[in-house]
Amino acid sequence: QVQLVESGGGLVQAGGSLRLSCAASGRTFSSYRMGWFRQAPGKEREFVAIISGSSANTLYADSVKGRFTISRDNARNTVALQMNSLKSEDTAVYYCAASRTAWSNSAGSYGYWGQGTQVTVSS
Repeated sequence: QVQLVESGGGLVQAGGSLRLSCAASGRTFSSYRMGWFRQAPGKEREFVAIISGSSANTLYADSVKGRFTISRDNARNTVALQMNSLKSEDTAVYYCAASRTAWSNSAGSYGYWGQGTQVTVSS
């Protein structure tokens, strides 16, 4: 099992940057594919980015490609999401998620979730 705790959310102006971090418990962190998802008020949870256990592979939603970067540090059991050129439509609660089985952009494929961190982008 793995427990996830996100941090780094906050209020930022459009065009600004934020860096989210997710700390994971457990001794097998490198065996998990890690993802970031987000959920805006009144909307379904949507995929943002995922990274493989070795960091060799990443995948991004079209809406964030070129602006967001996912990375991980297996020695520290952390995964990060660097968000640049933020837009008002990026406002959402951001969730860190882990999966041992799926390379997927579907939230249903992830069995472990953090509590979420709020990101608000003011225009």
